[in-house]
Amino acid sequence: VLAESNPGRYGFLWRWFDEIYVLLDLLLQQHYLARCSASFSENFYSLKRIPLRDCQQQPLATAGLPKRQHWKSLLLLVLVPYLKGKLEKLVSSLREEDDYSIHPPSSSWKRFYRAFLAAYPLGGMTWEGWFLIQQLCYILGKAQHHSPRGGLAGVRLVRLTAGGIQALEKTLAGAGGGQTHSIKTQVQSGGGKALGGVAFSLWGGLSVSVFFLQFLGGWYSSENQETIKGGAALPTPPPPVHRGGGAGSALLPKLKTVCPLCRKIRVNATALATSGFVFCYRCAYNYVKTHQCCPVTGYATELQHLVKLYSPES
Repeated sequence: VLAESNPGRYGFLWRWFDEIYVLLDLLLQQHYLARCSASFSENFYSLKRIPLRDCQQQPLATAGLPKRQHWKSLLLLVLVPYLKGKLEKLVSSLREEDDYSIHPPSSSWKRFYRAFLAAYPLGGMTWEGWFLIQQLCYILGKAQHHSPRGGLAGVRLVRLTAGGIQALEKTLAGAGGGQTHSIKTQVQSGGGKALGGVAFSLWGGLSVSVFFLQFLGGWYSSENQETIKGGAALPTPPPPVHRGGGAGSALLPKLKTVCPLCRKIRVNATALATSGFVFCYRCAYNYVKTHQCCPVTGYATELQHLVKLYSPES
Protein backbone atom coordinates (compact mmCIF):
# COMPACT_ATOMS: atom_id res chain seq x y z
CA VAL A 1 0.00 0.00 0.00
CA LEU A 2 2.79 2.42 0.87
CA ALA A 3 4.72 1.61 -2.32
CA GLU A 4 1.68 2.21 -4.52
CA SER A 5 0.59 5.40 -2.75
CA ASN A 6 4.06 6.99 -2.74
CA PRO A 7 6.43 5.06 -5.07
CA GLY A 8 9.13 7.71 -4.90
CA ARG A 9 9.57 7.35 -1.15
CA TYR A 10 8.44 3.79 -0.40
CA GLY A 11 9.16 2.04 -3.70
CA PHE A 12 12.07 0.18 -2.11
CA LEU A 13 9.57 -1.71 0.08
CA TRP A 14 8.15 -3.26 -3.08
CA ARG A 15 11.52 -3.96 -4.67
CA TRP A 16 12.89 -5.58 -1.50
CA PHE A 17 9.63 -7.16 -0.33
CA ASP A 18 10.96 -10.74 -0.44
CA GLU A 19 14.05 -9.83 1.59
CA ILE A 20 12.07 -7.84 4.19
CA TYR A 21 9.55 -10.67 4.50
CA VAL A 22 12.23 -13.34 4.94
CA LEU A 23 13.94 -11.22 7.63
CA LEU A 24 10.69 -10.90 9.62
CA ASP A 25 9.98 -14.60 9.10
CA LEU A 26 13.49 -15.40 10.34
CA LEU A 27 12.92 -13.47 13.57
CA LEU A 28 9.51 -15.08 14.12
CA GLN A 29 10.64 -18.66 13.48
CA GLN A 30 13.78 -18.17 15.57
CA HIS A 31 11.67 -17.02 18.52
CA TYR A 32 9.33 -20.03 18.36
CA LEU A 33 12.10 -22.56 17.76
CA ALA A 34 14.06 -21.19 20.74
CA ARG A 35 11.06 -20.99 23.10
CA CYS A 36 8.78 -23.82 21.95
CA SER A 37 10.95 -26.07 19.72
CA ALA A 38 8.40 -25.59 16.94
CA SER A 39 7.69 -23.26 14.07
CA PHE A 40 4.97 -20.62 14.31
CA SER A 41 2.35 -22.78 12.57
CA GLU A 42 3.40 -25.97 14.39
CA ASN A 43 3.08 -24.25 17.77
CA PHE A 44 -0.39 -23.01 16.77
CA TYR A 45 -1.48 -26.66 16.43
CA SER A 46 0.30 -27.75 19.67
CA LEU A 47 3.05 -29.61 17.82
CA LYS A 48 6.68 -29.87 18.85
CA ARG A 49 9.93 -30.87 17.14
CA ILE A 50 12.14 -33.52 18.69
CA PRO A 51 15.39 -35.11 17.43
CA LEU A 52 14.98 -38.35 15.53
CA ARG A 53 17.28 -40.19 17.94
CA ASP A 54 14.75 -39.57 20.76
CA CYS A 55 11.90 -41.32 18.97
CA GLN A 56 11.94 -44.32 21.31
CA GLN A 57 11.38 -42.33 24.49
CA GLN A 58 8.63 -39.91 25.49
CA PRO A 59 10.02 -36.36 24.99
CA LEU A 60 9.68 -33.78 27.71
CA ALA A 61 7.60 -30.76 26.80
CA THR A 62 10.20 -28.41 28.21
CA ALA A 63 13.17 -30.02 26.42
CA GLY A 64 14.56 -27.82 23.65
CA LEU A 65 16.14 -28.75 20.33
CA PRO A 66 19.90 -29.33 20.14
CA LYS A 67 21.76 -26.52 18.39
CA ARG A 68 22.44 -28.58 15.27
CA GLN A 69 18.77 -29.46 14.73
CA HIS A 70 17.73 -25.93 15.73
CA TRP A 71 19.79 -24.19 13.03
CA LYS A 72 18.97 -26.81 10.41
CA SER A 73 15.25 -26.34 11.12
CA LEU A 74 15.59 -22.56 10.93
CA LEU A 75 17.38 -22.66 7.56
CA LEU A 76 14.92 -25.15 6.07
CA LEU A 77 11.90 -23.19 7.35
CA VAL A 78 13.07 -19.79 6.10
CA LEU A 79 15.86 -20.04 3.56
CA VAL A 80 14.57 -22.90 1.36
CA PRO A 81 11.16 -21.26 0.59
CA TYR A 82 12.94 -17.96 -0.11
CA LEU A 83 15.38 -19.55 -2.56
CA LYS A 84 12.59 -21.55 -4.20
CA GLY A 85 10.56 -18.37 -4.78
CA LYS A 86 13.58 -16.57 -6.23
CA LEU A 87 14.28 -19.53 -8.54
CA GLU A 88 10.68 -19.57 -9.78
CA LYS A 89 10.86 -15.83 -10.56
CA LEU A 90 14.14 -16.36 -12.42
CA VAL A 91 12.66 -19.20 -14.48
CA SER A 92 9.59 -17.12 -15.32
CA SER A 93 11.80 -14.23 -16.42
CA LEU A 94 14.02 -16.46 -18.57
CA ARG A 95 10.96 -18.03 -20.22
CA GLU A 96 9.62 -14.60 -21.09
CA GLU A 97 12.96 -13.60 -22.58
CA ASP A 98 13.21 -16.83 -24.55
CA ASP A 99 9.61 -16.81 -25.85
CA TYR A 100 9.70 -13.21 -27.04
CA SER A 101 13.39 -12.98 -28.02
CA ILE A 102 14.28 -10.23 -25.57
CA HIS A 103 17.98 -11.17 -25.89
CA PRO A 104 19.62 -11.29 -29.35
CA PRO A 105 20.11 -14.80 -30.85
CA SER A 106 23.89 -14.48 -30.57
CA SER A 107 23.80 -14.06 -26.80
CA SER A 108 26.46 -16.20 -25.09
CA TRP A 109 23.99 -17.16 -22.32
CA LYS A 110 21.23 -18.39 -24.65
CA ARG A 111 22.33 -22.04 -24.79
CA PHE A 112 22.95 -22.13 -21.05
CA TYR A 113 19.59 -20.82 -19.94
CA ARG A 114 17.74 -22.87 -22.56
CA ALA A 115 19.35 -25.98 -21.07
CA PHE A 116 18.44 -24.70 -17.61
CA LEU A 117 14.80 -24.16 -18.66
CA ALA A 118 14.70 -27.69 -20.09
CA ALA A 119 16.09 -29.24 -16.89
CA TYR A 120 14.06 -27.17 -14.41
CA PRO A 121 10.73 -29.05 -14.86
CA LEU A 122 12.52 -32.37 -14.24
CA GLY A 123 14.07 -31.01 -11.05
CA GLY A 124 10.72 -29.64 -9.89
CA MET A 125 8.96 -32.93 -10.62
CA THR A 126 11.64 -34.82 -8.67
CA TRP A 127 11.28 -32.46 -5.68
CA GLU A 128 7.48 -32.65 -5.60
CA GLY A 129 7.56 -36.41 -6.13
CA TRP A 130 9.90 -36.76 -3.16
CA PHE A 131 7.40 -34.86 -1.01
CA LEU A 132 4.50 -37.02 -2.23
CA ILE A 133 6.31 -40.29 -1.55
CA GLN A 134 7.35 -39.07 1.90
CA GLN A 135 3.78 -38.11 2.78
CA LEU A 136 2.41 -41.46 1.60
CA CYS A 137 5.01 -43.31 3.67
CA TYR A 138 4.09 -41.19 6.70
CA ILE A 139 0.38 -41.97 6.26
CA LEU A 140 1.14 -45.68 6.02
CA GLY A 141 3.37 -45.57 9.11
CA LYS A 142 6.57 -46.28 7.17
CA ALA A 143 8.26 -42.93 7.95
CA GLN A 144 8.76 -40.83 11.08
CA HIS A 145 8.31 -37.44 9.41
CA HIS A 146 5.81 -36.20 6.81
CA SER A 147 8.20 -33.92 4.92
CA PRO A 148 11.73 -34.43 3.53
CA ARG A 149 12.71 -31.18 5.26
CA GLY A 150 12.07 -32.87 8.60
CA GLY A 151 14.46 -35.66 7.67
CA LEU A 152 17.08 -33.17 6.47
CA ALA A 153 16.79 -31.28 9.76
CA GLY A 154 16.95 -34.51 11.78
CA VAL A 155 13.65 -33.91 13.60
CA ARG A 156 10.13 -35.26 13.73
CA LEU A 157 6.83 -33.81 14.98
CA VAL A 158 4.95 -34.95 18.08
CA ARG A 159 1.72 -33.63 19.57
CA LEU A 160 1.87 -32.10 23.03
CA THR A 161 -0.53 -33.42 25.63
CA ALA A 162 -2.49 -31.15 27.98
CA GLY A 163 0.11 -31.74 30.70
CA GLY A 164 2.92 -30.96 28.27
CA ILE A 165 1.30 -27.67 27.26
CA GLN A 166 0.93 -26.66 30.93
CA ALA A 167 4.55 -27.58 31.66
CA LEU A 168 5.71 -25.53 28.67
CA GLU A 169 3.66 -22.52 29.77
CA LYS A 170 5.14 -22.72 33.28
CA THR A 171 8.64 -22.87 31.86
CA LEU A 172 8.05 -19.84 29.61
CA ALA A 173 6.53 -17.90 32.50
CA GLY A 174 9.42 -18.76 34.82
CA ALA A 175 12.04 -17.82 32.22
CA GLY A 176 11.22 -14.14 32.59
CA GLY A 177 10.67 -14.08 36.32
CA GLY A 178 14.29 -14.20 37.56
CA GLN A 179 16.20 -11.19 38.85
CA THR A 180 18.72 -9.71 36.44
CA HIS A 181 21.52 -7.34 37.41
CA SER A 182 23.55 -6.96 34.22
CA ILE A 183 22.54 -4.19 31.80
CA LYS A 184 23.28 -6.49 28.88
CA THR A 185 21.07 -9.18 30.40
CA GLN A 186 18.29 -6.66 30.99
CA VAL A 187 18.47 -5.42 27.39
CA GLN A 188 18.39 -8.98 26.07
CA SER A 189 15.48 -9.82 28.36
CA GLY A 190 13.58 -6.71 27.26
CA GLY A 191 14.18 -7.50 23.59
CA GLY A 192 13.06 -11.07 24.13
CA LYS A 193 9.88 -9.95 25.88
CA ALA A 194 9.13 -7.44 23.11
CA LEU A 195 9.64 -10.08 20.42
CA GLY A 196 7.58 -12.52 22.45
CA GLY A 197 4.76 -9.98 22.67
CA VAL A 198 4.79 -9.46 18.91
CA ALA A 199 4.82 -13.22 18.31
CA PHE A 200 1.97 -13.77 20.78
CA SER A 201 -0.04 -11.01 19.08
CA LEU A 202 0.48 -12.69 15.71
CA TRP A 203 -0.53 -16.04 17.14
CA GLY A 204 -3.64 -14.63 18.81
CA GLY A 205 -4.63 -12.60 15.75
CA LEU A 206 -4.32 -15.49 13.30
CA SER A 207 -7.83 -16.82 13.91
CA VAL A 208 -9.30 -13.33 13.73
CA SER A 209 -7.41 -12.68 10.48
CA VAL A 210 -8.75 -15.87 8.91
CA PHE A 211 -12.30 -14.91 9.86
CA PHE A 212 -11.77 -11.38 8.49
CA LEU A 213 -10.43 -12.74 5.17
CA GLN A 214 -13.46 -15.00 4.84
CA PHE A 215 -15.68 -12.00 5.53
CA LEU A 216 -13.93 -10.00 2.81
CA GLY A 217 -14.28 -12.94 0.41
CA GLY A 218 -18.03 -13.00 0.98
CA TRP A 219 -18.33 -9.21 0.82
CA TYR A 220 -16.51 -8.95 -2.52
CA SER A 221 -18.18 -11.99 -4.06
CA SER A 222 -19.89 -11.49 -7.41
CA GLU A 223 -23.38 -11.96 -5.95
CA ASN A 224 -22.87 -9.39 -3.22
CA GLN A 225 -21.25 -6.90 -5.60
CA GLU A 226 -24.23 -7.13 -7.96
CA THR A 227 -26.51 -6.29 -5.05
CA ILE A 228 -24.37 -3.32 -4.07
CA LYS A 229 -24.09 -2.02 -7.64
CA GLY A 230 -27.84 -2.26 -8.02
CA GLY A 231 -28.34 0.21 -5.16
CA ALA A 232 -25.91 2.92 -6.18
CA ALA A 233 -23.55 3.29 -9.15
CA LEU A 234 -20.01 4.25 -8.22
CA PRO A 235 -18.30 7.08 -10.14
CA THR A 236 -15.54 6.29 -12.62
CA PRO A 237 -12.15 6.51 -10.90
CA PRO A 238 -9.72 9.19 -12.15
CA PRO A 239 -6.83 8.18 -14.44
CA PRO A 240 -3.36 7.55 -12.96
CA VAL A 241 -1.40 10.65 -12.07
CA HIS A 242 1.42 11.47 -14.47
CA ARG A 243 4.60 12.05 -12.52
CA GLY A 244 5.74 14.83 -14.86
CA GLY A 245 8.70 15.28 -17.11
CA GLY A 246 11.34 14.44 -14.52
CA ALA A 247 14.40 12.33 -15.18
CA GLY A 248 13.52 8.88 -16.41
CA SER A 249 9.81 9.57 -17.00
CA ALA A 250 8.10 9.00 -20.36
CA LEU A 251 6.10 11.87 -21.84
CA LEU A 252 2.86 10.65 -23.42
CA PRO A 253 2.82 11.02 -27.23
CA LYS A 254 -0.14 12.71 -28.89
CA LEU A 255 -0.83 9.70 -31.12
CA LYS A 256 -2.33 6.88 -29.05
CA THR A 257 -0.79 4.13 -31.21
CA VAL A 258 2.76 5.32 -30.45
CA CYS A 259 4.81 3.74 -27.64
CA PRO A 260 5.78 6.35 -24.99
CA LEU A 261 9.27 4.80 -24.68
CA CYS A 262 10.57 4.18 -28.21
CA ARG A 263 8.34 6.83 -29.92
CA LYS A 264 7.41 4.39 -32.67
CA ILE A 265 4.20 2.60 -33.63
CA ARG A 266 3.63 -0.04 -30.96
CA VAL A 267 4.73 -3.61 -31.72
CA ASN A 268 3.18 -6.39 -29.61
CA ALA A 269 1.11 -3.97 -27.53
CA THR A 270 1.39 -4.63 -23.79
CA ALA A 271 -0.38 -2.82 -20.94
CA LEU A 272 0.83 -2.38 -17.38
CA ALA A 273 -1.77 -3.64 -14.91
CA THR A 274 -0.63 -1.08 -12.32
CA SER A 275 -1.33 2.01 -14.47
CA GLY A 276 -3.11 0.94 -17.68
CA PHE A 277 -0.66 2.60 -20.08
CA VAL A 278 0.28 0.62 -23.21
CA PHE A 279 3.79 0.12 -24.63
CA CYS A 280 5.72 -2.19 -26.95
CA TYR A 281 6.34 -5.48 -25.18
CA ARG A 282 10.11 -5.26 -25.55
CA CYS A 283 10.18 -1.65 -24.28
CA ALA A 284 7.93 -2.37 -21.30
CA TYR A 285 9.78 -5.57 -20.40
CA ASN A 286 13.25 -3.99 -20.43
CA TYR A 287 12.11 -0.87 -18.53
CA VAL A 288 10.18 -2.72 -15.82
CA LYS A 289 12.95 -5.29 -15.38
CA THR A 290 15.50 -2.49 -14.83
CA HIS A 291 13.49 0.13 -12.90
CA GLN A 292 10.61 -1.96 -11.43
CA CYS A 293 8.10 0.83 -11.94
CA CYS A 294 5.79 2.27 -14.60
CA PRO A 295 7.69 4.71 -16.85
CA VAL A 296 4.73 7.12 -16.95
CA THR A 297 3.35 7.12 -13.40
CA GLY A 298 6.22 5.70 -11.36
CA TYR A 299 3.93 3.13 -9.75
CA ALA A 300 5.77 0.06 -8.42
CA THR A 301 5.53 -2.61 -11.12
CA GLU A 302 6.90 -6.11 -11.68
CA LEU A 303 7.12 -8.32 -14.76
CA GLN A 304 3.96 -10.23 -13.84
CA HIS A 305 2.03 -6.97 -14.21
CA LEU A 306 2.65 -6.94 -17.99
CA VAL A 307 -0.66 -7.72 -19.74
CA LYS A 308 -0.24 -8.70 -23.39
CA LEU A 309 -2.91 -7.29 -25.69
CA TYR A 310 -1.96 -9.44 -28.66
CA SER A 311 -1.77 -13.09 -29.64
CA PRO A 312 1.79 -14.55 -29.62
CA GLU A 313 0.98 -16.41 -32.87
CA SER A 314 0.01 -13.23 -34.72
